[in-house]
Amino acid sequence: MAEERPWIKNYPGGVPANIDPNQYQSINDFAKECFQKYKNKGAFECMGKTLTYSQLDAMSSKFGAYLLSRGLEPGDKIALMMPNTLQYPVALFGAFKAGLIVVNTNPLYTPREMKHQFTDSKVTAIVILENFASNLQEIIKDTSIKTIITTSLGDLLGLKGYLVNFVVRKIKRLVPKYELQNAVHFKDALSQGKKFTLKEIKTEHETVIVHQYTGGTTGVSKGAMLTNKNLISNMLQIKAWLSGNLNEGSEISLSPLPMYHIFAFSVNCLAMMSIGAKTVLVTNARDIGSVIKEFKKQKITLFTGLNTLFNALLNHKDFSTIDFSSLKITVGGGMAVQKVVAEKWQQVTGCKLSEGYGMTESSPVITINPVDGNARIGTIGMPVSSTNLRIVNEEGKVMEIGGTGEIQVQGPQVMKGYYNRPDETAKTIVDGWLCTGDIGIMDEDGYIRIVDRIKDMILVSGFNVYPTEIEDVIAMHPKVLEVAAIGIPNEKSGEVVKIFIVKKDKSLTEDEVMEYCKQNLTGYKLPREIEFRKELPKTNVGKILRRELRT
Repeated sequence: MAEERPWIKNYPGGVPANIDPNQYQSINDFAKECFQKYKNKGAFECMGKTLTYSQLDAMSSKFGAYLLSRGLEPGDKIALMMPNTLQYPVALFGAFKAGLIVVNTNPLYTPREMKHQFTDSKVTAIVILENFASNLQEIIKDTSIKTIITTSLGDLLGLKGYLVNFVVRKIKRLVPKYELQNAVHFKDALSQGKKFTLKEIKTEHETVIVHQYTGGTTGVSKGAMLTNKNLISNMLQIKAWLSGNLNEGSEISLSPLPMYHIFAFSVNCLAMMSIGAKTVLVTNARDIGSVIKEFKKQKITLFTGLNTLFNALLNHKDFSTIDFSSLKITVGGGMAVQKVVAEKWQQVTGCKLSEGYGMTESSPVITINPVDGNARIGTIGMPVSSTNLRIVNEEGKVMEIGGTGEIQVQGPQVMKGYYNRPDETAKTIVDGWLCTGDIGIMDEDGYIRIVDRIKDMILVSGFNVYPTEIEDVIAMHPKVLEVAAIGIPNEKSGEVVKIFIVKKDKSLTEDEVMEYCKQNLTGYKLPREIEFRKELPKTNVGKILRRELRT
């Protein structure tokens, strides 16, 4: 089936069967072209402040020069830990220009989660929003981090930034006290970077430039090694599928999804830059009012989101008052888009919602629905250009059209492997095929529908939650004897975590468990239901049967 690629005959007009990753040797070469080609156009906007492509080029060069002046060398890892701000693209492209490997980090991580990611990836530098610096203080001694750059929400917002920082620090008190020795402020780093000249650092197609953390199919969070070729390929694949409906240099995309998430990273950052679009960054996507405000303020032409966000917007009283005449494309990813949400979105906005599918391990896009109005609701679309896809049964046999089995993928966007985990890489990439762990079915036109998941992963609002991690944390509580975690359906987030506990100490309460979880797990990983049981179902060798807990 992979050789036949039956989906190609149904590609929208102008979408090529294949892309050419050799157009660029590196993301730096790609970015350099964008900076020059669209230099006077807006690249990113946040809270009303816009950075042009040339300003982004100049600032990122200063930042890259500063990083190298601190003794960092090409190949070193730098964590970027901040929400959507103008500092993110500056730090990102500065790090790339310095030849560093970027480790995208969720700023809502607990100290325990930060420690795992930083030590596993051997991070030696970090750019962190000051709101979360107190968490770094707790675990800094257990890491190899020597270069610390703190930033404030208002740093690049001009005069408005002083007001933003005052409100955040003094009124809302969102910056806990912290003490980090030798930490340098972002604006000071940019200022010092002016003193140095950044020499061009060449990297190869197969050079790893990002560690994007994921749980893969099972277990603890692992760093997917994404190369220049991986990210260039997926950028070109996305561009090929979207640009036929967009005009170069005149589009405005709205990105409420955080750039540290691979979906927004590849679509809203890289792919939008490839057509000279301006991307409007929403710092807090949970603030639905701020998303609606940008819709009303800007003529948004492309919008990306998750099912939960689409649903929340549709249920907000002000959303239907927006003029959507400029909206050309809406793309959903990160989690399954519910049919009722997709239908209502089209009804309210007049724009069809095109669902895509991907994994961190594939940079991330694997399939997408056409954005020309021919999207098939209920499917994840067709494989993107230069991508082979097959459906394989439990015995490894490739299924015919209409057969059900695991989705496996080949393509230039598939990761190099997991950092320092050859055993896990071997389980996930078999004979050159990325094993997704998702069960799907393909129709004769090449459209794919996901019917189930092999893995026990729980998908909460587009974020992977792994039962093993939840169980490992809760099992450390002195009053817990046994614990199991599963995902249960939820209208708002797709799924939420439910845990089953066998008590070691009868005095253990739900409130006590929740308080413990809040100290050790980030928000979306927290259990929404807790059930105490006398025993948990197990196999004859003692393995807990999660599937029996789901029934």
